[in-house]
Amino acid sequence: MKPKHLPIFLLALGLGFLGYRSSTAAPGSACLATSLLAPRSSMQPIANSTGKVQAAPAWTLQNLEGKSVKLTDFKGKVVVLNFWATWCPPCREEIPDLIALQKQYAAQGVVVVGVSMDEGDAAPVARFAKKMGINYPVVMGKPETAEAYDGIQVLPTTFIIDRQGNVVDGLQGATDRAGFEAKIKPLLK
Repeated sequence: MKPKHLPIFLLALGLGFLGYRSSTAAPGSACLATSLLAPRSSMQPIANSTGKVQAAPAWTLQNLEGKSVKLTDFKGKVVVLNFWATWCPPCREEIPDLIALQKQYAAQGVVVVGVSMDEGDAAPVARFAKKMGINYPVVMGKPETAEAYDGIQVLPTTFIIDRQGNVVDGLQGATDRAGFEAKIKPLLK
């Protein structure tokens, strides 16, 4: 860990444990301080100054094998874009539900994409993903990607992107399978 990030990490770690109230993450629990200041389980879509929903911010990131992956690779699909980290307990708690979601809805055009906000190389994230049995694409996030999505202040944060590439909803904090399904099912019609 870089020394300049240590105070932020310690703050996030300490406050994250406060937000993580039991051995199972409750819907809405999160790892970072802002969740304690302004907890929200649902966010407004990213909108421009006229109030119209905008296209999801474009990104190109490296997957766990070092290959480039772009948001446009998922054109025409409903994307569940999940910002998370291996050190975040609520993030780890929602992974089995994301795995189940990918398995159940892939044939209907849903793809879960995990954006790991872990620092450093992808090797530890790849080991974690293998251990957890993650069946969806995982890419290594960058600060500028998080900033493009209104500045990720809470982990996990998930954005729901429709088949046209628009951010239509978002969730801050841990979410269960029913919560994810409530957001994606209307987009499958």
